Amino acid sequence: SKLQLKTGDLDPRLFSRLRHLQKLDLSDNLLDKFPNSLTLPDLRVLNCNNNQLEDVTALKQFPLLEELTYENNVYLTLNDDYKVMFLLENLRLLNGKDITKLANHVRHVNSRKLTSKVTAHWEKFFRDQLPEKHTAEQVKSIRKKFLKSVQTNVVYGPSSLSEFTRWRVKMIAEEFLSYSLGLELNSDTETEEKADENEEESTESPREAAEDVAQVGDFSSYINNVLSVTVTPSKRKRNHSKSGAGNKRSKSQANTEEEAEDVSAEPLHFLQCHSKGNSREDFKTQLWSCVFEPVLDSGARKDPIVSSSRTVATCGGESVCLIDCETGTVLKKYKVATEEFFSVAWTTLTMVISDSRKKAHNILAAAGRRGIVKLIHVAADFCYGEIKAHKKPIATVCFSPTQETHLFTASYDKRIALWDIGIPDCDYNFKASQLLVLEAASIPLRIALVPTCPEQYLLAGCEGGCFAWNIKLDKGEKSRPFEAIFQFPDDESMTTSHRVDGLAFLNDDVVVSKSSKPGCIYLWSWSRSFDAKGKGCQRTVSAVILAELEWSTTDMSYLTLSTCPAKGYVFCGDEKGSVWMYNLSSYTTAWASPKGKRSERRISPAQILQWPELRVNGEQPPEILVNNVVSDPAFTYLVVLTSVNITAIWKKS
Repeated sequence: SKLQLKTGDLDPRLFSRLRHLQKLDLSDNLLDKFPNSLTLPDLRVLNCNNNQLEDVTALKQFPLLEELTYENNVYLTLNDDYKVMFLLENLRLLNGKDITKLANHVRHVNSRKLTSKVTAHWEKFFRDQLPEKHTAEQVKSIRKKFLKSVQTNVVYGPSSLSEFTRWRVKMIAEEFLSYSLGLELNSDTETEEKADENEEESTESPREAAEDVAQVGDFSSYINNVLSVTVTPSKRKRNHSKSGAGNKRSKSQANTEEEAEDVSAEPLHFLQCHSKGNSREDFKTQLWSCVFEPVLDSGARKDPIVSSSRTVATCGGESVCLIDCETGTVLKKYKVATEEFFSVAWTTLTMVISDSRKKAHNILAAAGRRGIVKLIHVAADFCYGEIKAHKKPIATVCFSPTQETHLFTASYDKRIALWDIGIPDCDYNFKASQLLVLEAASIPLRIALVPTCPEQYLLAGCEGGCFAWNIKLDKGEKSRPFEAIFQFPDDESMTTSHRVDGLAFLNDDVVVSKSSKPGCIYLWSWSRSFDAKGKGCQRTVSAVILAELEWSTTDMSYLTLSTCPAKGYVFCGDEKGSVWMYNLSSYTTAWASPKGKRSERRISPAQILQWPELRVNGEQPPEILVNNVVSDPAFTYLVVLTSVNITAIWKKS
């Protein structure tokens, strides 16, 4: 401060090296604007009082900013206050005032209202002006007219905010044109600049740019223009509708109405955020894995109403997205152009940051076709490292619940490796080491650590059956064969050879596994099936079946299942876009007793959530497979990943 600094004195080459700078005081200088590329990724507090600033939009390069002051900059107005509230998601204090509530209104309510007005303006005045087969010239002309018209005619809020409203309307209209209607003109330099701003793509080499973590705006506000959703209003009606899904489904839907009401869930958002090259025409990218972010005790989740995290990481195609389930906002997007991501997993590491204080940070591991694990420090928007784990694709990854640096990677090379990913220092240097290799007889698809002894046993569902390994690290050998293979009923006899593409624990003892045998999900007891004192390796063990769940008759593979242990639920999607939800809380006590008998009849779902009538450009998407469906630990949200590049978020009502 007080150095007579002008904008040109802020050298991006110097500032971009200050990766851990948290507080910056530039007050009492002569700055008229901020350079665009200071890149201070950890900046939290900024003081620009008594300067000559004319514009605030460049401040969006500091996404973690919490406190901002710019009093006595005579050219800045109330409109600029609203712009920074919209651009800076973590901002709490502006010129000394707490703006949390107002900022939420600006980001969500205001954006929703303006989006519906922009959409209505297009529908009413411009939709019919665009011929079905249009030339680039026609697009350019209508685009220009629409942007001019919409900024003039869409008004909302007091006249003192008209400049902010015009600015947001232009932004929303451009997003609407490019994402909803595909009317993007690369010859229009202004649009290119706007696209650069929105995705924070930099002018780095293609490889560096591909590995950037980009802050992404609120996709949901305009994605619902792409996907027009019609949901049958009556919950009961939907449960009993005859959707032509065969007798099995209509029978399972004819449950008591109380049961159906009990699990009632409503669709909140339908997002198309994993598109290749951001193409709105991409309904081919398969989405595979999603996992909710752990809640940090230090209060990083600023919403105290939420007891479990509402932020979910999803992956598919070349990208990993971080989504706020309540608002449908895509908070961050991470892309690697040559990758196809299959799996994501969270861990919380206690890291020493710049001021020598230890602090908990959430780290995301993402892996896929290239056999490489990417390690991302999400809050800092920084992919700090990678582990070349396998020469073949990685099907799934998971962290140990007790050893936060221990990561399991299961690969198409028919091996499951255990890695210690280490803890990065303040410069993000880290050392990863391989601790163990588990040899599988076939490709491992799903892995689960046994809850009562996560450092001793690992279960895997593989292409050729269900296996268990002893993973205790005090045993000498680094490479280990499986200890047991489980056999399951198959018509009249028992068999070990079947593809197990779904595997999860419902509680400490009950395993839920899904095999490629049509319509077959088994619940079985780990402790009663696996006798740890059994002699010898690679022995065959009969699974002690507790129950069978009624599910679709499809023989389609890789539609995986998940559990919500706290609520006793199992979820599994099917080949028609539906989600089967099973409430097993009333059964678990009986199963826990040593003589607990097998449930004779198949257990029906408490409810089947059917895919709503979703129209894309007026047409239903093609065949929709539900590849994965996951709830948060408290079962507030249900995230459904499909084969048609659509993430559906349901909320328990």
